[in-house]
Amino acid sequence: VQLQAFGGGLVQAGGSLRLSCAASGRTFGRYGMGWFRQAPGKEREFVGAWSRDNTYYSDSVKGRFTISWDNAKNTMYLQMNSLKPTDTAVYYCAARVYGGTSDYEGAYAYWGQGTQVTVSS
Repeated sequence: VQLQAFGGGLVQAGGSLRLSCAASGRTFGRYGMGWFRQAPGKEREFVGAWSRDNTYYSDSVKGRFTISWDNAKNTMYLQMNSLKPTDTAVYYCAARVYGGTSDYEGAYAYWGQGTQVTVSS
């Protein structure tokens, strides 16, 4: 089972980026998925979680970020709008072996390698 996150880059404040998380080795649409991020010098933090029945986000990104899932491509997306310099971080996608959503890192069994997002002011 592999998760590959990509789509990061450098963007100006107020801009948008879409991250992708391609899953292989298993069809993940039945399971919970999530995005986390880690800024320099900080601990990894929860960004948002997706399941077939529910999606929710951290307060810091709510209203700006949207998670979606493409079952045909076995790929999860993170659409990030109105980006701020404080969104600068390495973004990781993760997958559970159960359904449902969680903001707890330990609830996720599989992790992608991370993709860097840098937002300039």
